Amino acid sequence: MGKKNRKSQIKVGTVITILFCLLLVISTVLGRLPSVILIFYALMSVITFITYAIDKSAAKKGQWRTKESTLHLLSLIGGWPGGYYAQNHLRHKSSKTSFKTVFWITAAINSMVIVYALTDPDPQVLNYIFALTK
Repeated sequence: MGKKNRKSQIKVGTVITILFCLLLVISTVLGRLPSVILIFYALMSVITFITYAIDKSAAKKGQWRTKESTLHLLSLIGGWPGGYYAQNHLRHKSSKTSFKTVFWITAAINSMVIVYALTDPDPQVLNYIFALTK
């Protein structure tokens, strides 16, 4: 993959990640999403970033590695913004196409759940989330 192609992919991914994070913040400020959800995403992103950093360090030292399935699970449950940042900032798992494909699938599934919860005319999912946070 050429440099120009790679940079355009990073920009698209960055735009997607920023828009998603803005959606979370704006939805929280407007009272459509409990603040605990925003905190959860931030916490999961930090945990995911740290997990990538530990795995990168282990890879350099030839030590035990974090399973890719663990990284994908962290992304699926809300840590994908941190995972995306780690891929680009740490340059870890950023060139393995099969990993990136599954990563973006987990990010899409996670994002669709939030968008569904925010746009559901009968907000059962949001009501359930609000009930859990009280």
